[in-house]
Amino acid sequence: MALNNGVPATGSGLIASFGEMLIDFVPTVSGVSLAEAPGFLKAPGGAPANVAIAVARLGGKAAFMGKLGDDEFGHMLAGILKENGVRDDGICFDEGARTALAFVTLRGDGEREFMFYRNPSADMLLRPDELNLELIRSLKVFHYGSISLIVEPCRSAHLKAMEVAKEAGCLLSYDPNLRLPLWPSAEEARKQILSIWEKADLIKVSDVELEFLTGSDKIDDASALSLWHPNLKLLLVTLGEHGSRYYTKIEPLGALFSPVTSISYIGFRVSWSLQPTLVKIRLLISCNENRFVNFHGSVDAFHVNTVDTTGAGDAFVGAVLSKIVDDQSILEDEPRLREVLKFANACGAITTTKKGAIPALPKEEEALKLIKGA
Repeated sequence: MALNNGVPATGSGLIASFGEMLIDFVPTVSGVSLAEAPGFLKAPGGAPANVAIAVARLGGKAAFMGKLGDDEFGHMLAGILKENGVRDDGICFDEGARTALAFVTLRGDGEREFMFYRNPSADMLLRPDELNLELIRSLKVFHYGSISLIVEPCRSAHLKAMEVAKEAGCLLSYDPNLRLPLWPSAEEARKQILSIWEKADLIKVSDVELEFLTGSDKIDDASALSLWHPNLKLLLVTLGEHGSRYYTKIEPLGALFSPVTSISYIGFRVSWSLQPTLVKIRLLISCNENRFVNFHGSVDAFHVNTVDTTGAGDAFVGAVLSKIVDDQSILEDEPRLREVLKFANACGAITTTKKGAIPALPKEEEALKLIKGA
């Protein structure tokens, strides 16, 4: 079933985001330092929470898992999740730590710099024994970032949640969401972000994160594919105003040299008598029961009046997950995947047109309207 413009329908499977939720204080004026800002707009944020609300706002089923302070800000954030249709049975409260705060500097181009107040904040203190394991086992998709890997006990809780989700057959979705000021060092950030890399089925990185993780200043296919791992199903690279790139499952070359004597290719059968070890084949094929899928490409961005890029990547991720949660075959169907990514690009673009992340996350009809008018 497809919606307008060929975009697949939003799925009904449950998607949970694990990690931090906080208050962003965004300057009322762009292009000034925090000290120069005449005032701030209070906005709920935190990448995992943004993704959960993005899914719900698009009509999907979402839950948030994390820890908030047992304070006014914490209960306000929990209320915002409920108001936006996000399940809160994965949330717990800490009586001894405050909800995290972040002051966000908006440059003239809408890009951001962050100053965090979390020493420690409640999200850092989530313990493995506080996880709602029943909720995790009911999921179709488990999404997470890397900030929850920085310190214990949250790191152990994160690893436990991933383990349970994997055992339950969930799709694991990873957006590192690099925030260097929170890490002891760049080296530690890179080490810990990559420590769980090979567990994920779907990974999304920004162009900045691609450069950071690879150590290369090139944003190209070779750099992206250097991050590939054998269990990965989809690698996404977001490029801001330049759109996004996608890379699908890559089979080892050995799989293409397997000892078979015939293949089916787009409805035709081809046979040969040569020794397979002497034949080099590079095709998108279906071989008996095994599908070898290998395609990549890019999808253009939508050009809008950018005010604040906060949450654009989270809107993108939420849009992708909401469309594949019930039908992962989309990851092996390039035309349908491109439609999903076009939709995700539209959601990301719309999010940049307002200050703050959650208030700017679009509904499905807004994204479809932008696509139709492009």
